[in-house]
Amino acid sequence: MKIVSAIAALSLMMSFQVCNAQGGYYDAHQAFDPTFLDEPGTPYRSASGAPGPSYWQNHADYKIAVTLDTAKKQIAGTVEITYTNNSPDELKYLWLQLDQNLFTPTSRGHYKTPIGGGRFGNVEFQGGDSISSVSVTGADKVSTTPEYVITDTRMQLRLKSPLKAKGTVTIKIAYSFLVPPDGSDRMGRTETKNGRIYEIAQWYPRMCVYDEVKGWNTEPYLGASEFYLEYGNIDFTVTVPANMIVAGSGELQNPTEVLTTTEVDRLNKAKGSDARVFIVGADEIGKTSSRPKSSGNLTWHYKINNTRDASWSCSNAFIWDAARINLPSGKKCLAMSFYPAESAADTAWGRATEYVKGSIEFYSNTYFEFPYPVASNVAGNVRGMEYPGIVFCSWKSIKSQLFFVITHEFGHNWYPMLVGSNERKYAWMDEGFNTFINIYSGQNFNKGEYNKPETVDPIINFMKRDTSAIMTVEDAMSTREIGMLCYYKPAFALYMLREYIVGPKRFDYAFRNYTSLWAFKHPTPKDFFRSMNDGVGEDLTWFWKEWFYKGYTLDQSVSDVKYAGGDTTQGSKGVDITVKNLRQMVMPVIVEVKESNGQSGRVTLPAEIWQAGAKWTFHYASTSPIVSVTIDPDNVMPDMDRTNNAWPAKTATKDAAAGSK
Repeated sequence: MKIVSAIAALSLMMSFQVCNAQGGYYDAHQAFDPTFLDEPGTPYRSASGAPGPSYWQNHADYKIAVTLDTAKKQIAGTVEITYTNNSPDELKYLWLQLDQNLFTPTSRGHYKTPIGGGRFGNVEFQGGDSISSVSVTGADKVSTTPEYVITDTRMQLRLKSPLKAKGTVTIKIAYSFLVPPDGSDRMGRTETKNGRIYEIAQWYPRMCVYDEVKGWNTEPYLGASEFYLEYGNIDFTVTVPANMIVAGSGELQNPTEVLTTTEVDRLNKAKGSDARVFIVGADEIGKTSSRPKSSGNLTWHYKINNTRDASWSCSNAFIWDAARINLPSGKKCLAMSFYPAESAADTAWGRATEYVKGSIEFYSNTYFEFPYPVASNVAGNVRGMEYPGIVFCSWKSIKSQLFFVITHEFGHNWYPMLVGSNERKYAWMDEGFNTFINIYSGQNFNKGEYNKPETVDPIINFMKRDTSAIMTVEDAMSTREIGMLCYYKPAFALYMLREYIVGPKRFDYAFRNYTSLWAFKHPTPKDFFRSMNDGVGEDLTWFWKEWFYKGYTLDQSVSDVKYAGGDTTQGSKGVDITVKNLRQMVMPVIVEVKESNGQSGRVTLPAEIWQAGAKWTFHYASTSPIVSVTIDPDNVMPDMDRTNNAWPAKTATKDAAAGSK
């Protein structure tokens, strides 16, 4: 009995494993591992992927006042942060982010920059935050000067008295920094024929996130990976030369102080217009009549609520136009574009506001309503960067390139500005999600004007040469890997899940539900996976594992075709088709069968057939000889070897004839 049992066990193991061409094996136990993502839920994060009944997150309100010195190219001012500790923990110290320190000659990001520079580095410019004073005021209204330690792009404030659970402190910091000409492609200065454009971001000390997952999140800013920030209200003023226009996150609070009467009237007109209205036209650039005063400074006041960040831009070279955005609730907000005369062509930024309006309306109707009063779009050197209520896009982009950079950057106002994931650790949760929703934005805009049909070839080519996991820190990726692992591969995975595994109706419901559950909160990857499992009613852990945690690849093949029951009339009783899974990734199998009588049919086998092992046989009810059997006839699956995807009729006929003797 022991010998028989061993033989049976070996046979069973071989049915689950099959050697592929590279010498590897398909192992069903690894693909459908029941222990993967099986940690129980907690009071903070439910097993269903929703925030738990005891979920908490800390809160940070900011009041910022800065002045731009255009001669020195310097920003200086103060930030007052009201920080509320909603955690159950007593905090002896606080951590803040000083992202401008990336631009110091001794920063970690500087040392990570290749010789000759790179997109996310800045080896020539010597900047950084200069902190002139720090004070902390507690609940007792007593102000103290805490000890603070700056390490690279982080600052630790060591409190004189611990911040108690549910307590609040006010931090006031006076600071300044030089504006880099090229700030890691996220901010900087652009010279145009009519003046300079400033795009300002990461411009004030910001609180690090303290959460129940890992405590203080203090990963340094190295350039490539982005941000993880607390939510709150941001009230800021920007003082600039009077001839400049300022575009900021949120809503302008003092239009009558910084705009002419004519411009205020135009702005009000834009609020009721679906067509763009010029607030400042090309023929008004540089004219004193377009400004409330001809010299000195003006202070622009903006507010944006329930946000994780704010940014702004200013220039004396801006054309400014705007149009109404119609939201599904019936509310209205504004789409705005700010751009130089060089970008004003109808094939370029002349359509920018149309692109903003179309994108915001589509995402609002499809995923979650846009939460801010204004969506501002700024042209400059930055190729594409997103902030709440405002984005920076290349002033040289035109036509479809401009549409896609605009719809991509504004898509980020949903992921991660609204759904506040940790970009520094999980870049795919914003870039991948956003690249995914851009597919449908492109299909929707202007009856598909910029629709780009999805093709599987890029992901196949990448996976043939690189099997790195999506679940990799962005700073540990090469530039080529960033494009695939943060953007395209996760987007393609979600596209496959929607279109070919659970279907659009179930996917869209679950994805909208996830977005609503985690709006203005901090989800982790596991929260997303669990929320989607729960929302579509499927255990998709096999899918999340192979696409996001592993570098598995796919190779499906047609192994055998035999006419059923020894049928000598070849097909009248149907045909038994055997398919194989030759690599570790599993996916549904789409099989097309063509018969000699001209009929054809398709069968879609679920991924669960591979739970039984690497080989599966199914019956197809044919009525005449088989002409061909083809796996993935439309080439939609990321199959690494398509040479084994078809079964020729002559081979099938020969094998069937041999089997009947």
